[in-house]
Amino acid sequence: MTIFRWIVGVLTLLVAAGGLLSFVVFIASGTDEWLDLARRFRRWMFAAVLFWFNVEVWGSVLGSLIHWR
Repeated sequence: MTIFRWIVGVLTLLVAAGGLLSFVVFIASGTDEWLDLARRFRRWMFAAVLFWFNVEVWGSVLGSLIHWR
């Protein structure tokens, strides 16, 4: 699970950095396409975090069911 956490964490940070950069370019230029791109990056970041949370919770549930005494 540690490798999975690192992969999702790095992916989330890269997408967040892309979103932040897109938002900064939008603020500097005022072009709406950059705002749309920043929103798209934000949605992908939230999706990655929710995927990580879902895998953590259901992994814990399955681990408890498998090692039930």
